[in-house]
Amino acid sequence: MLKFAIIPVTPFDQNCSLIWCDQTKRAAAVDPGGDIELILAEARRQGVTLEKILLTHGHLDHVGGTAALAEQLGVPIEGPHQADKYWIDALPQQAQMFGFGQTKVFTPDRWLQQGDTVTVGNVTLQVRQAPGHTPGHVIFFDPESKTAWVGDVLFEGSIGRTDFPGGDYQTLINSIREQLFTLGDEVQFIPGHGPMSTFGDERRSNPFVADKRYG
Repeated sequence: MLKFAIIPVTPFDQNCSLIWCDQTKRAAAVDPGGDIELILAEARRQGVTLEKILLTHGHLDHVGGTAALAEQLGVPIEGPHQADKYWIDALPQQAQMFGFGQTKVFTPDRWLQQGDTVTVGNVTLQVRQAPGHTPGHVIFFDPESKTAWVGDVLFEGSIGRTDFPGGDYQTLINSIREQLFTLGDEVQFIPGHGPMSTFGDERRSNPFVADKRYG
C-alpha cells in the first residue's frame, strides 16, 4: 500500500509529496521544489528511506531542490518527459528571476513518457503524459489507492496556466479530460498547489472542465 504526506515548499507553497511503500519503507519525493530540509525531516519522521525523485514537469517551484537532494542522497531522478528539458536547462535563469537561491541544472536519469511505470518499493505507479501547462508534463497514478499526482495540470476549481512558453490551453483541456478524468470519478488527486480534490468533483463543478461544458 502506498502512503503519502504533503509538504508545502518554496514561497509558492508548492505541494511536494513524500510517498512510500508501507511494506518496504522505501520512498520517493514527488516534485521537490525546494526546502529540502523539510522533505528530509518528514522522511525521518515517517521512518522511510528516500530512494528516488519523481518529477511532473520542469518549472522551478517543482524541481528547484532536485539537484541538491539527488546529490545529497545519491538517488536517481525520474521524469518529466524530455519535452520539458528546456525548462530544466533554464533553472538558473528562473531562480534569478524569482529570487530563489542558486539552483543547479540537472539531467534526469530517466525521462518518462505515456505508458511508462515507476516503482516505489513494491508499489507501481502508472505514468500518463498530460501536456498543456508545459509540453513535457506527466502525472503519476496509483491504481490501488486511486490516487494521482497531477502537478500543475488540474486544481480544485481551476486548471494550470497556459501562458508560459510551451503552454497551450486546448492541449491542457484535452489532457485533463482524456488522461485524468478517464481514470475514474473516485480518484483523489494531489495538485501542485492548494487542496486535494477528486476527478468526480471537478467533472461536476470545475468551471473550466466540467462535463456540462462539453456535453
